[in-house]
Amino acid sequence: MRYPSNKTEDTIYKGYRGILYPNKEQTVLIEKTFGCCRYVYNRFLDERKKEYEENGKTLSYTDQCKELPLMKKDPETQWLCEVDSTALQHSVRVLQDAYDLFFLGRKEGRHTGYPKFRSKHAHRQSYQTKNNNDSIRLEEKHLRLPKLGEVKCRFPMEVEGRIIHATVTRETDARYAVTLMCEVPKPGAAEKTGKAIGIDLGIHALGTTSDEETYENPKSYERNLKKLVLEQRQLSRKTKGSQNWKKQRRKVAKVHQKIRNQRLDASHKMTRDLTGRYDIICIEDLDIEEMKQKRETENALEASLEKERVRNVSDAGWREIRRQLEYKTAWAGKQLVVIDRWYPSSQKCGKCGYINPEVKDLRVRKWKCPVCGERHDRDINAARNILEEGLRQIS
Repeated sequence: MRYPSNKTEDTIYKGYRGILYPNKEQTVLIEKTFGCCRYVYNRFLDERKKEYEENGKTLSYTDQCKELPLMKKDPETQWLCEVDSTALQHSVRVLQDAYDLFFLGRKEGRHTGYPKFRSKHAHRQSYQTKNNNDSIRLEEKHLRLPKLGEVKCRFPMEVEGRIIHATVTRETDARYAVTLMCEVPKPGAAEKTGKAIGIDLGIHALGTTSDEETYENPKSYERNLKKLVLEQRQLSRKTKGSQNWKKQRRKVAKVHQKIRNQRLDASHKMTRDLTGRYDIICIEDLDIEEMKQKRETENALEASLEKERVRNVSDAGWREIRRQLEYKTAWAGKQLVVIDRWYPSSQKCGKCGYINPEVKDLRVRKWKCPVCGERHDRDINAARNILEEGLRQIS
């Protein structure tokens, strides 16, 4: 996503997510805006594809932006005037960004999909509007948005800084949410503690540190699995597309939203605690996609255990933990060290350095070094090895 280029080095962009409570008229206008933005995106994507197929050329972002005012004057599409103009312009920008990512992926040899048409049947819809001349502002429990006026809202924390733009979203559970992107002063470097820590991310515990501390894994999916199964079973019994089916689908979406919120809450608490207590944080570069791959086996019990392992890896949210550590350490003036994914942190004896191949079996939680006789807890030993390798890299 592209942001304004007038940001200074002393500021950062910070997002605040809240819930909107629009009235009936505002709800209708929000849905119209979703539809208009989708129409503009699909129409311009179709024009680009036809231009390339017929003439071997592509239309530019500037050419299509110039076409927007003409569409509003056309009797067939003058209904575009009913919604926010900056939202329509942003749809053109999103299309251009999709093409840029596609060609960049081709250039770098990565598989990046060609831009696709948007469907009105998607359960999650969104549009983005710019803050021009203070058109977006927060006033107590109401948020003023272009065309919508004052919309009742609730933010879990105080919104600070200058609002750059707002993204209005209809979530899968049919609630309306808004994300405000604000420019706030860059936080000063946090107080130095002079401490370093290594973290082994896992399933039994969300994280185990080299100081023998553990962060509990909420296992959100497992905790809510029974409720999710019941709701999905009820959904399977409804006629698809009916009003009862839509109501039940929203109930299923609410369970998924609860799982997501519990997972995010645990990761934020963990990363906030780590960045506040330590100056250097060392983690592994985990190949999460490879870990999610199911290993083929003919044994029914092993197949069930493999399915559970893959589900637990997905539920842990390791990629989100690393993302949070990256920006939180940058904000606090701390250092995040990522060691190589092939480093044998779990197999290496932290005392003598012997590599024990038997520890490749994830069921081995405690082991004794056959060379020096040192007894190890799998996760604590891995965390200490990660810390040692991380300090070696920066020394």
